[in-house]
Amino acid sequence: MLINNDTIIKDTDPLIRQKSEDVPLPLSSEDEQLLRDMMKYVVDSTDPEIAERENLRPAVGISAIQVGVPKKMTAVVVDDKDKDGNDVRYQFMLVNPRIVSSSVQPAYLEGGEGCLSVVNEHEGHVIRSARIKVRAFDLCANQNIEIRARGYLAIVLQHELDHFKGILFYDHIDPEDPLKSPENALVL
Repeated sequence: MLINNDTIIKDTDPLIRQKSEDVPLPLSSEDEQLLRDMMKYVVDSTDPEIAERENLRPAVGISAIQVGVPKKMTAVVVDDKDKDGNDVRYQFMLVNPRIVSSSVQPAYLEGGEGCLSVVNEHEGHVIRSARIKVRAFDLCANQNIEIRARGYLAIVLQHELDHFKGILFYDHIDPEDPLKSPENALVL
C-alpha cells in the first residue's frame, strides 16, 4: 500500500475516530504487508531525501487506522536512551497491543505532541503515564512480547494505542488550562 502524506487520513475525516478491531493471528499476508509498509513509512520518513521525494512527514509511529484500516496494528521506531544513558533504537511492528499496567506518575512532552493525522497545531500538555507495560505480538521478533516502556517510548506507545480507540492526542489537553503541569510529572 502506498503510504504518504496524501494517503494518511486526517482528523477532519470521521474514520480516524473509528474503533479498531483485533487482528487474527497468524497474520494474513495482507495484514503482514500493511504492517511492513507502515514500518517502511516510519523508517523512510526520518531520511530527509526520501521524505521529500515521497511526500512523507517525519514520524516515530503510525497506526493502521491512519491509512483507513481499522485494525489494531502499529509500527513504531523510537531513538532514545536506555536507563544507563546509552543510545538505543526501539523498533516494533505490533499487533493487538494492550497496556497491562501503567505508573501513577504522569509524564508529558514539554513541546507537546504531534500526529500525522493532525495538520493544525494544538498547544498544550498531553498528560500520560511515565511508565507502561505493553503485551503484543511483534512482527519484528515474530512472537508475543512484553515491553516495559518509560519516558518517550511510553508516550509514543500510548499515543499510538489511543488511535485504536479513536482518541487523538489533543483530546487529552485540558481546555481550561492547556499548559497544566501535574505535580511530580516527568517532563521530557
